[in-house]
Amino acid sequence: MEIKIMFTGAIFLGGWLWAYLFIRQILFNFATAFPLIKSMNALREELIAIGAKRYTVISVITCAVIALALLAAVLIWCPIYLKLSFLVGAALAVILLIPRVSYRNREMFDSFCAAYYRFVPDDELRTAMYHKKTGQIKSRLKAMGIQGSFLPDFKEKK
Repeated sequence: MEIKIMFTGAIFLGGWLWAYLFIRQILFNFATAFPLIKSMNALREELIAIGAKRYTVISVITCAVIALALLAAVLIWCPIYLKLSFLVGAALAVILLIPRVSYRNREMFDSFCAAYYRFVPDDELRTAMYHKKTGQIKSRLKAMGIQGSFLPDFKEKK
């Protein structure tokens, strides 16, 4: 009986980790990366390279394939109590993650800047994104003659 409880706890954590690694990345791509890439392309076509969209699509496909393979393994080979434990852990992680995956969240916006700065051809804008400075990003866009209305306003901690 003790082993079953330990396995249940381990697979619960495995479900949480599965959702945190794969489902979070898929949510990030759809709720943060794609909207910001679309906004940047709408402002000016050459503001972000076409490779950014390809990179995001490949990320979604890779995460989906791995996530589905792991989910299939759990659903095929685990007994029902382990399946339920895995799904409860995954659901808990998703519930905790959903409010945070918008690009209006500072951490998600910083993650976008850290991952996608290399796709920006303009040196000053790329540097501002690398350093995750929204004020510098807005200033550079304004200097380029672009309205940076898609950038969220973050309140700096004092």
